[in-house]
Amino acid sequence: QVQLVESGGGLVQAGGSLRLSCAASERTFSSYAMGWFRQAPGKEREFVAAVRWSGGRTYYADSVKGRFTISRDNAKNTINLQMNSLKPEDTAVYYCAAKTGSPGSYYGEYDYWGQGTQVTVSS
Repeated sequence: QVQLVESGGGLVQAGGSLRLSCAASERTFSSYAMGWFRQAPGKEREFVAAVRWSGGRTYYADSVKGRFTISRDNAKNTINLQMNSLKPEDTAVYYCAAKTGSPGSYYGEYDYWGQGTQVTVSS
């Protein structure tokens, strides 16, 4: 069982930056692909970014490409999401998730989820 805890959300003005972190409890964390998803009120959960277990390859939704950066530190059992040039449409609850195998962009592929952290971008 992998337990994931997100942190770093908050309120920021448009154009600002936030850094989200996700801490994992599992000692075998380094064997999992990790992803970030978000869900706005009344909308489906959507893919944001993902990273392979090795950290060597990353994947992004088109809507965040060039603005967000996902990274992982296997020695610390954490992943991060650096979010720059934030827009009001980035407002959502952000979740980190873990899965075995390769990263994916469909939320149903992921086995473990954090509780989420709220990100609010004001215009």
